[in-house]
Amino acid sequence: MNTLVSDPPYPVRFSVDYPDRALDRTSTAFRAVVAIPVLALLATVSGGAWDASSDSGGTVFAGAGGMLFLGPLLMIVIRRKYPRWWFDWNLELQRFSNRVTAYVALLDDRYPSTTDAQGVHLDYDYPDAADDLNRWLPLVKWLLAVPHYLVLAVLNISAVLAVVAAWFAIVVTGRYPKRLFDFVTGVLRWNNRVVGYAFTLVTDRYPPFRLS
Repeated sequence: MNTLVSDPPYPVRFSVDYPDRALDRTSTAFRAVVAIPVLALLATVSGGAWDASSDSGGTVFAGAGGMLFLGPLLMIVIRRKYPRWWFDWNLELQRFSNRVTAYVALLDDRYPSTTDAQGVHLDYDYPDAADDLNRWLPLVKWLLAVPHYLVLAVLNISAVLAVVAAWFAIVVTGRYPKRLFDFVTGVLRWNNRVVGYAFTLVTDRYPPFRLS
């Protein structure tokens, strides 16, 4: 007798606790404004560079790091290693980024913490680069993920429209419609799987084409 064996969970796991309570209507109504400080904070750690002219005529440069991609790629290809602190940086940065995204998407009305998970959960399995990761695959993962980029372009636009609809629902009723919540969370989950596969390089398993 044959038994069906389900696939193991995908190594990149994402979820948001559904707020089964009345949400703050005031902060929801003005979310685009109240989120500005934490968006600015996220920008300072997500990469970029700025310059400004000084009084002496010189130029002062300031910059910040972001998601580590090229470094882990080279280490996997050349030495078959993924430094743990690089992995931890990428994971914690993605966690913070997702808390901010969830807040902007109205999935949670608690102001995003820089350290605590709150109601937004993201986990990666730390890979053994020598045994779990193909040495050469990181060179082409970003290209292999092109079908996902195309699907996500449509899904992300749909998620924005869902957030707009949820904004009206929360302002009027104080509740985030569960179906809209599950859809927006599913789109974020899909995005995180693609990032984990193609950019943070934590798994060689191709991301599934599904929201759940």
